[in-house]
Amino acid sequence: MNRFVAAERALRSAAPHHLVDALSDVLGDDWSARDVELYLADYSLTALRPASTRPERPDSLPMHDGPAGRAFGAQEPYVEKRGDDRVRLHLPVTVRGDRLGVLRLTLPSAAHAEECLAELTELAEVLGHELVVAERDTDVYLRARRSSRLTLAAEMQWQLLPGRSSTRDEYALGGQLEPAYAIFGDNFDWSADADHLMLYITNGMGEGIEASLLTQLGINALRNARRAGAPIADQAALADQAVHAQYGGAQHLSVLLLDLDLATGHLEIVDAGSPRMLLLRDRSVSAVALDAQLPLGMFEETDYRAQELLLEPGDRLVFVSDGVYSVVTPGGETYGERALARAINATRLLPAADVPGAVLRELSGHRGTPVADDDALVVCLDWFGRGGAERSHR
Repeated sequence: MNRFVAAERALRSAAPHHLVDALSDVLGDDWSARDVELYLADYSLTALRPASTRPERPDSLPMHDGPAGRAFGAQEPYVEKRGDDRVRLHLPVTVRGDRLGVLRLTLPSAAHAEECLAELTELAEVLGHELVVAERDTDVYLRARRSSRLTLAAEMQWQLLPGRSSTRDEYALGGQLEPAYAIFGDNFDWSADADHLMLYITNGMGEGIEASLLTQLGINALRNARRAGAPIADQAALADQAVHAQYGGAQHLSVLLLDLDLATGHLEIVDAGSPRMLLLRDRSVSAVALDAQLPLGMFEETDYRAQELLLEPGDRLVFVSDGVYSVVTPGGETYGERALARAINATRLLPAADVPGAVLRELSGHRGTPVADDDALVVCLDWFGRGGAERSHR
């Protein structure tokens, strides 16, 4: 049995809460690795937090600076030279484009690191897959990602998400919610099969648990209709009925529903509320004009219709909730579409996973306070075309 297979087997047979310990043992025995640590991205995407269960845990690492931050941001291994010819490897831990964190370890020499870098990089990916499975049975890694306690509403919202980023040859997705530790009702959801990507952008109504419960009902009603094979207009209608049946029109949910044909770029859209959609094409940002329809649950048995848009390979779509475009400065100036367009243009060279965080940081500067008083959601979708057409025209 070769050492890579042995490492895979050790991870898969380890208790869910002992993945890092099991990996550390096999890396030490077969790769002469030392100081093995797993760092996970925190909810606000500002720090990489240690997943160690030892009494003396290492400090958190910066998300946007330093060797670990570089590995996380570029999604490539970063080799850091240490004293006595030792090197420290920082390896991205990612599952199908969902960036979980960074695996850090020290090897005895640069020559040894060069010899086994590809193998260890692949092993970090295996660790990512095992983490996703392990989180069904332990809270160790969910706790490690928290720099402070989540509100109950935020706990419910984060558990509802499919992930924070996803990539395939045809597209790349990234999304972020703020305030990360106290989000109310904003949310996003996606699902893809061989030929279609479906995406929901939700602008929740209300505050606290009530907002979270409303979003939970709406998203699960949409998922139920989607999994039954209904087109997006019918998904909206069925979810509308579910929300109205529960709240009788007293509460409603604003949702933008999209169905993208991955082979052709044909996009069907149902605009059922307030989320906005902007298109970056050939370095020009424009708001996509949509036929405004009623939010879900406002009236009984509302009919919805889909409108169409044809995307071109290399197009970028950015979706925002009203907690982004309606934010005002202390002096009363609204953020607005012009400022949002500037922010999108300024981030055009970033990968989709990095765009939401960059836009939200720029928004924080406009607001003048680090913490939002309303939910703010940004989702970015890059479409490359079937076959992964050119990704860098911007």
